[in-house]
Amino acid sequence: MVKYTDLDPRLNAYVFELDNVLYPEKDYLFQVYYLFAGFMEYTELLDAKVLVNLMVQTYEQEGKEEVFNRLQQRFKIDEKYRFNFEHLHKNAQLPLKLLLFDDMLKLLQDIVVDRKKIFIVTNGDPQLQLNKIKHTDWQGLESYLICYFANEIAPKPEPDVIHQLMGDHQLQRRELIMFGNTQEDELCAEASGITYQPVE
Repeated sequence: MVKYTDLDPRLNAYVFELDNVLYPEKDYLFQVYYLFAGFMEYTELLDAKVLVNLMVQTYEQEGKEEVFNRLQQRFKIDEKYRFNFEHLHKNAQLPLKLLLFDDMLKLLQDIVVDRKKIFIVTNGDPQLQLNKIKHTDWQGLESYLICYFANEIAPKPEPDVIHQLMGDHQLQRRELIMFGNTQEDELCAEASGITYQPVE
C-alpha cells in the first residue's frame, strides 16, 4: 500500500493509469456483461443469468478479449451482436458507480490537500476510458483531475504522452511519478525518465 508520506516531497505531479490502479476494472466490465445479457435475453430469449456466468468465468480464466467469442461458440450468437457488445462497452449507463480502491482514494485526497497535480494517463479506446471516468465515484476529486488518453497521441509504452504532459504543464522529469500495474506503464516511465511506482 502506497502512502503519501512515504513519497518524495519534492514531487509535484502524480500520474496514474486508470484500470486496476485507481479502481478494479472488473467492476466496470461485469456491469457491462450484466447489461448485455439483459439485452440478449430480451432479443434472443437466452437466459441472462447463464450468459453472465459464462462471461465472468471467461474473463477470469481467459481474459476480456475472449468473452464474446466464448458466448458466440456456446450459444451460436450471430456475429452482428459483436457490434452491440463493443458499443455497450463504450456507452454503457452503469447501474452502480465505480468505487476507487480505498488506499488510492486516500492518496488522491492527500495529493489534493498538498496542492500537487494529479494526472490520469490511460491506454485504451478514449471513448471507453472516458465512460469509465464518468461512472467513477470520485468523491469530489473530479475537478482536480487532468486526463490524457494515450491512444490519441501514442499508446504507452511510447513516452510521447508523458512528454506532451510535461510540455503542457512546464514540468521536469524529477517532479513526476507514475503509478501503474502493467509492463507498458513501467516501460513508459523508464522511457520518459520518470520514477515508477508499481501498484498491486
